Amino acid sequence: MSTASITPAPRTQPVWRPLRRLNRAGIPEKFRPWLFDPASLTERIVQHCPRTFRVRLLSQTRARPLRNEVMALGMRFGSHAMVRQVQLECGDTSWVYARTIIPPFTLARKFQRFTRLGTRSLGTLLFTDPSMERGEVEVTRLMPSDRLFHRVTRDLRQKPEEIWGRRSLFRLGGKPLLVCEFFLPGIAEF
Repeated sequence: MSTASITPAPRTQPVWRPLRRLNRAGIPEKFRPWLFDPASLTERIVQHCPRTFRVRLLSQTRARPLRNEVMALGMRFGSHAMVRQVQLECGDTSWVYARTIIPPFTLARKFQRFTRLGTRSLGTLLFTDPSMERGEVEVTRLMPSDRLFHRVTRDLRQKPEEIWGRRSLFRLGGKPLLVCEFFLPGIAEF
């Protein structure tokens, strides 16, 4: 599969491809380790950030997820979910834009804590929960023709030609949530 097949022109939603069906050679070397690492992204950033790591909350609200997010979560079209958008920063540089979608049926009882994260890392909660199961990692390449590209790059002074991202469907106690992570140009190489 060529990289071009990941991003047909023009569209409004990302096309996600499972890692096993991806031509890795078409992905810039800088982003490969970040995209393919199955461990906690927060932990990996903390390891590679020579300055202070922080989570900057952009928004957390009840909203309609994107069509592809609804499909991944098995929700009804037109329904709402909690949509959390953050930037993971190393010092003053944004490394990752993350978007998490949590359906109402996931937020019952013990998972209400996800509504009160604020500037705390979601990854810390996910990877310490013994009931956590992670689905297959999917990868996308956002282009300026993608609606989500503009959300992801909104705070960047200089817009890149493309943004690479990954997403995984997590289950906690059998209940789903979708985590999408987009790697910004300022992210370190390792």
